[in-house]
Amino acid sequence: MGYVVGDVVAEKTVHLTRESLVRYAGASGDFNPIHYRDDVAASVGLPGVLAHGMLTMGIASSVVVAALEPGAKILDYGVRFTKPVVVDPESGADLQVVATVGAVDETAARLDLKVTFGETTVLVKAQLRVAV
Repeated sequence: MGYVVGDVVAEKTVHLTRESLVRYAGASGDFNPIHYRDDVAASVGLPGVLAHGMLTMGIASSVVVAALEPGAKILDYGVRFTKPVVVDPESGADLQVVATVGAVDETAARLDLKVTFGETTVLVKAQLRVAV
């Protein structure tokens, strides 16, 4: 795959539901009740039940991986968590992921991920490096 700075490599909206959170909790072993109980989330001052941070991070990378050529080698991936994704019990939450080529050198392409929930950026410095 030829990478050109500024090109969008992947773009997708992923819908999360409370069921998504329960399934992730089971897979990850993270059963913190702020991820499934409104009363507990409210008691610690949260605006509602939150998606797991690592779920958000994993979804973002999976959008990119699905768009890469088979056999592409990911060199590293990192993010900073900034805002929570509140998952409404009825309407869920839509997580938008856009991956753009930020830089290319002789060994790797840096893909910059913009990860948002509504108008809010939920991950910053979300960067994935792929071998070229």
